[in-house]
Amino acid sequence: MSQQPDPNSVNYDNSPAKPDNSQEQDSLSLMQMFGSALAAMVGVQSKEKRERDFAKGKASHFIIVGVVLTALFVLTMAGLVTLVINVAT
Repeated sequence: MSQQPDPNSVNYDNSPAKPDNSQEQDSLSLMQMFGSALAAMVGVQSKEKRERDFAKGKASHFIIVGVVLTALFVLTMAGLVTLVINVAT
C-alpha cells in the first residue's frame, strides 16, 4: 500500500515542501514559458503542453515573453543583414 504525501509537509528549513512533479506546480517556470512561446513561433506544440499552458499560464506572461522573443528575432535578423551587407561590400 502506498502512502500519500502530506500536503502540509515542510522541509528541514521550515519552508513549504515543493511538489516533485512539474505537473503539480501552480504556475509555469520562465523556461517553460519561453519554450512554449518558441514552439508557438515555429508552429509546433504537443497537446499536453498546450493544455498545460492554458491551465497554468497567464496570458500577460505569454504576451511579455512573445514580445521579448519577437524583439530578439528582429534584432538578430537586422544584425545578420548588416553583417552580410558589410561582408559583401
